[in-house]
Amino acid sequence: MNNPHFSISRRKLIGTATMTGIASSISNSIFAEPISNNILSLHQGQCFLFQGDSITDAGRDKKKQLANQQKAFGSGYAWMAASHLLIGNPELKLTFQNRGISGNKVHQLAARWDKDCIDLKPDILSILIGVNDIWHGLNGRYDGTVKTYENDFIALLDRTRKSLPNTRFIICEPFVLKCGAVNDKWFPEFDHYRESARKVADRFEGIFVPFQSLFDEALKYAPAKHWAGDGVHPSSHGASLMAHFWLKAIQS
Repeated sequence: MNNPHFSISRRKLIGTATMTGIASSISNSIFAEPISNNILSLHQGQCFLFQGDSITDAGRDKKKQLANQQKAFGSGYAWMAASHLLIGNPELKLTFQNRGISGNKVHQLAARWDKDCIDLKPDILSILIGVNDIWHGLNGRYDGTVKTYENDFIALLDRTRKSLPNTRFIICEPFVLKCGAVNDKWFPEFDHYRESARKVADRFEGIFVPFQSLFDEALKYAPAKHWAGDGVHPSSHGASLMAHFWLKAIQS
């Protein structure tokens, strides 16, 4: 692999300094042009809510779901992104909550939505959902389709908009890497889920975070297992890239 900025051995873990270089290089590629006309402005006292499945859950403490607390956020991209904004903007007194739950599909978000979203009254709602909607179908545990996913997602955001008309949406692109549990059986069906997530973002004038594009670029620097050992759940390196790109997407 030849890269004008740096050289990386695929046999070695990527260090912090190199990760910074990778993030910067991929940013320049993916965000060469704005991906959305919707730029998020930070304001005093805003409440952010992260929602989704195990990728957002990231082992968080569900017994003490306290705002701005690392244990309540887990160790994934949501905490990394939230902590960056908290540290960088202490005067704004921002509030961050995480209500991701491992294994969830869109209809399971809907089943707990009043308690885990509407009642929290988020100003900014970030959702990453979709990988279980296809994964559980492939292993025979769910019979939903891409159309089910899209319709359920639209219904969820329609419901949210009616209750919280001023809430801004951040829709994250579901992603996989071809290793571990992910094989050729996932495709091309999985790409349709990605397309649906983008359609939902456009329909609700949400900010779209292109996570699959991120990891497609990241494969130029290290193999899939480095970023997500089972192809679905990101490593610490993968999560740090996600946090960087979540922040980049909402501020570009």
